[in-house]
Amino acid sequence: MSPSVADLQAFADAWNRHDIEALMRFMTDDCVFEASAGPDVCGTRYAGAEAVRAGFSEVWKTFPDAQWRSPRHFVAGDRGVSEWTFTGTRADGSRVEVNGCDLFTFRDGRIAVKNSYRKNRPAL
Repeated sequence: MSPSVADLQAFADAWNRHDIEALMRFMTDDCVFEASAGPDVCGTRYAGAEAVRAGFSEVWKTFPDAQWRSPRHFVAGDRGVSEWTFTGTRADGSRVEVNGCDLFTFRDGRIAVKNSYRKNRPAL
């Protein structure tokens, strides 16, 4: 079964609900999440379902009101893209609003790799 644009929209909807259980149902057991920020060339790399779960949850801890607005998606074979505008507020009150995208690699109808990118912009 091949993933669809509808699947990527459902994944985006789960992010906006902060629904970790729904998100993890989209991921393979050996999934990888490469976050847009971190010390490595790839940002921060989370490998395996438990590490990815922790990485996803960390986003909501950092930005309790995180939202990915105006998502646009496409799928081509075993790859997919979601573009969005991220908004969120840190605990110190600084607000972020930036454009970004996720590049996906699919395997057996699920997400094996979620590689996230976003613009680097000063807090608002």
